[in-house]
Amino acid sequence: MGILNVTPDSFSDGDRYYSVDAALARARTMEEEGAVIIDVGGESTRPGAESVDESVEIARVVPVIQGIDASSEVAISIDTSKPKVMAAAVAAGACIVNDIRALRAPVARSWAAVAEVGVCLMHMQGEPRTMQHNPHYGDVVLEVCEFLMRERDACIQAGIAREAIALDPGLGFGKTLEHNLTLLKELARIAALGAPLLVGVSRKSFIGKILGKTVDERLYGGLGLAALAVVNGARIIRTHDVAATRDAIGMVSAALQGIEH
Repeated sequence: MGILNVTPDSFSDGDRYYSVDAALARARTMEEEGAVIIDVGGESTRPGAESVDESVEIARVVPVIQGIDASSEVAISIDTSKPKVMAAAVAAGACIVNDIRALRAPVARSWAAVAEVGVCLMHMQGEPRTMQHNPHYGDVVLEVCEFLMRERDACIQAGIAREAIALDPGLGFGKTLEHNLTLLKELARIAALGAPLLVGVSRKSFIGKILGKTVDERLYGGLGLAALAVVNGARIIRTHDVAATRDAIGMVSAALQGIEH
């Protein structure tokens, strides 16, 4: 899953793909590099980020989704928590909703059930603006698993097909360095919940804390974690660096399966 931020304040890309032309060019590059899903986001969810009005978010993402849909075979995901943005994005060509708030907004679940879209439910403690202010857990893996099971069951009860649901432990979203490392080490426990597991580690700040690297120096650390995630059960890797990540997980997959990639 290639990340396409169409915001002026992305933590990793800044405003590099804020224009429609730049965003579409980046989408083409990611597809050529091997992305099978492109995740379009119109609101930054970095720690400390402020909320964006839904009309602004729609204006940012819809032209980009329409452009990708008209010229590409990749699946398009919309990274949002707002039902009106979800609806506009799907009308424009998206087929997956990737929600950091796990479809807990009013009517989000019922809308997704009617729309018959794929959904990804993520765990987050708190909100982006404050989530890194002293996050606390008794047992981070257990609490993340319980949250994801509860929200998945609520989605199924709302009419969303079980096979349409993926889960994301939300690395970096309301977690300390220790919490993130524990989740990665114990990822198999989350994979055992029985849904496709999405993991995003690309350029995360905890990589910088461990290695002392700036955002644009975190590729190798991220590749190591992506490979570990696949070994421990992840099936979708969300990344800014598609070509390198695809090579890394391709080799891991070949070794795990014992066949040529």
